[in-house]
Amino acid sequence: MSKEICLREAKVNETLKIVTVMAGGELGRRIRDMGLIPGTECKVIGRAPLKDPVALRLKDFTLTLRNSEADHITVSTQEA
Repeated sequence: MSKEICLREAKVNETLKIVTVMAGGELGRRIRDMGLIPGTECKVIGRAPLKDPVALRLKDFTLTLRNSEADHITVSTQEA
């Protein structure tokens, strides 16, 4: 069963699929330009000690996002 959550709420080592990017304007364009588009699979590989930023692994690269950016991304996760 899958569950939709905000990317900020994802746990380390969790594999996710991007469902929506709800940011508009320049921020939305930047997020999409980084490869974060609906249907893309990614994995949370780490977080800084204060939980911001979050490090993601997608395709063949690692990307870090601030929580303020991650708030605009909805992902689905597999629940056991």
